[in-house]
Amino acid sequence: MASARNNRRRRRGRGRLGPLFKLLCVLAVIVALTMGATVFFQVETVVVSGNSRYTEEVVVRATGIQVGDNLYRMNKNQIADKVLRELPYTRDLRIRRSLPSTIIITMTEWEAVARVKAPPAGTQVSAAAAESAPEGDGSSQENAPEVASEDWLISVGGKLLEPAPADSTAIEVSGVTPLMPRAGTMLALPQEEQPKYDALLALLAALEERGMMGAVESIRLESTQVVMGYLGRFQVKMPLNSDFDYKLRALEAAVAETEKTLGDQTSGTFDLTQEECTAVYSPD
Repeated sequence: MASARNNRRRRRGRGRLGPLFKLLCVLAVIVALTMGATVFFQVETVVVSGNSRYTEEVVVRATGIQVGDNLYRMNKNQIADKVLRELPYTRDLRIRRSLPSTIIITMTEWEAVARVKAPPAGTQVSAAAAESAPEGDGSSQENAPEVASEDWLISVGGKLLEPAPADSTAIEVSGVTPLMPRAGTMLALPQEEQPKYDALLALLAALEERGMMGAVESIRLESTQVVMGYLGRFQVKMPLNSDFDYKLRALEAAVAETEKTLGDQTSGTFDLTQEECTAVYSPD
């Protein structure tokens, strides 16, 4: 009788200690895994791919990753944001871990597709245009932002990449007033030029999508229309608020028909601003 009671007490005791024992086991496993990750999973090799403008050393230095860093304690998003800021030509950066000791960085880079011309010397804008200037440039409503004094290269998405070298062959963009240019920021224009900004980015995206970027020499943004130099022989007029994909398809068809009729050396102007006509051609 007494023996049975003792057995029951022991079973109840084990039952009460069971959950606590399981919890301690789980905590021990977590501690072991954490210690193992800290001790064993350290960076020994960083591999960079997709880079052409920047060397592997430059990319690794921009990430801040060093040999001996723990693979699991680094914040991949923060590292990617840092590289995007410090290396303006970086379009996208992906970081993954390859156990036990390798970091693999895969990047894509922007191309400099356009060269935004600086306005004439002495051009000024009102203080209200400071709203369009990049954040952190010190502009205020009382102090009008500086206007660009040199040409700048931009990506298809409008990111400022670097001052344009004299021998740049990127598409020349004129008719806008760049404000406070700084590598790695977005092109900024005065508020009143926002329609031009939207038109420029939409046109560049459509040109890239249709593979026509290499056929364009210049883009001039006017108050109501875009004038584009095309194939070295044509001026193309389009409304500022165009569906540029549609307009470019119409342009390609009009050029093919015109060259079939007048020869492939003809030059002139295609007017795509008239609602009643797809394209009107005026030879030089």
